[in-house]
Amino acid sequence: MPFFSVIIPLYNKKPYIKNTLKSVLNQSFKDFEIIVINDGSNDGSIDEVHQITDDRLVIYNQSNSGVSMARNLGIKKANSKYIALIDADDFWKPNHLQEHYNSIQKFPEADLFCNAYALKLSKNHIINARYSSPKKAHPHIIDNYFKASCIHPIGWTSAITFNKKSFDDIGGFNPKYPVVEDLDLLIKFGLKKTIVFNPVTTCWYDKTVVGSLSKESHHQDIKYELFNSFKAEEEAFPYLKKYLTLNKYSLAIQCKLANNKTTFKKLYPTIDKSLLNSKQRLLLIAPVFTTKLAKKIHSFLIKKNIYFTAYN
Repeated sequence: MPFFSVIIPLYNKKPYIKNTLKSVLNQSFKDFEIIVINDGSNDGSIDEVHQITDDRLVIYNQSNSGVSMARNLGIKKANSKYIALIDADDFWKPNHLQEHYNSIQKFPEADLFCNAYALKLSKNHIINARYSSPKKAHPHIIDNYFKASCIHPIGWTSAITFNKKSFDDIGGFNPKYPVVEDLDLLIKFGLKKTIVFNPVTTCWYDKTVVGSLSKESHHQDIKYELFNSFKAEEEAFPYLKKYLTLNKYSLAIQCKLANNKTTFKKLYPTIDKSLLNSKQRLLLIAPVFTTKLAKKIHSFLIKKNIYFTAYN
């Protein structure tokens, strides 16, 4: 039995999948299998996968059913106790699985293991994610996942590994969410399970990838539904309320930029403005043209390798 099962959902990622797979195969820790779930790709993505020959690589095909069902199928087929996720357009450094292994050896009873990650904002501009938790130089248990995730989240899909049984315990990925399914899963881990954070940066999230479905209006409505589905839990976990408020704020800005007035109108009253900072409150109430101008300035500065965030 391999130590890790690496799950890759694949839907129309032809320009990226080969590099993603190469980054997995280039791991210094070699004891793993790779399970690619071809979720009905029609752009030649699966042909790129077939060009790679490795005994650890297995491919399953399904009709297009969404990333949640693709990941759930991959995890069901997995032979390992520990599941590592990577999206078909992301990238691991060679030490990624080794650092997860180090965390597991130190905390074998934990459920979710998170490595630090970087954000690729433009072709030549990569920054490390920033977390609202005390900095430590070694893997450690996160006492409050939501408190630690108020700038960038401690957990990100392609940076996590989890115990397969723990995943099953919390119900896996919810198929009704074609987007933010990872956020739903991580909230459930944060509410119920032990989470370990390793501060070594081992992968990056490429935010330059085009064609994100999460920007579509009906997906913004799905985000609204998720962000308002934990009201009972918010009473018991105060930092969950702040965490969700920040996510609602981010969604509200997306709605303004997309001229999605319908979702914005029902979302706005659910945002506790007292949990936002002054910059966020200002952007929330600013006219749409001001918000769009701020976004253009933000994008311009990124191209100049200058990065500002409204989260601190």
